[in-house]
Amino acid sequence: MKKRLFLRKSGPDTLTEELVAVFSGSSAIYEFKPLFTLVYGNLRARSAAHGGEEMLRLRLYEKLQSLVQAGSVDRAGKTYRGNSAKLQPLIDQIAAKHCRTLLEVAETAAPGLALEEERGSSPLATKTPRFSSRTL
Repeated sequence: MKKRLFLRKSGPDTLTEELVAVFSGSSAIYEFKPLFTLVYGNLRARSAAHGGEEMLRLRLYEKLQSLVQAGSVDRAGKTYRGNSAKLQPLIDQIAAKHCRTLLEVAETAAPGLALEEERGSSPLATKTPRFSSRTL
């Protein structure tokens, strides 16, 4: 029986994001070692590889198994392949998380601009609507 993949309220973490990005980017089949090398390299490039390589390997294997149990990744022997239809909700959730983060950063970076837009004194007020992170 396949179980549903439950993510934290804040959304997927960086390890899950990279894992989903690797599987959604191509239809390639990966064994665990090359998959770990690819994800670890991506995390190091983002300066997001924390906790040591062995601990990261264990966390990645745990995340991979949860994706397999949810049906988002197909496992055949020792190889793994992404299921694009089942990965789409995760991709959408990751995109929504990034949008919320960008909106929060924009609201904190320019709080005066938001007040001007509400009053209608800003030239941007007539061209672009104001979105709130609470509406997403």
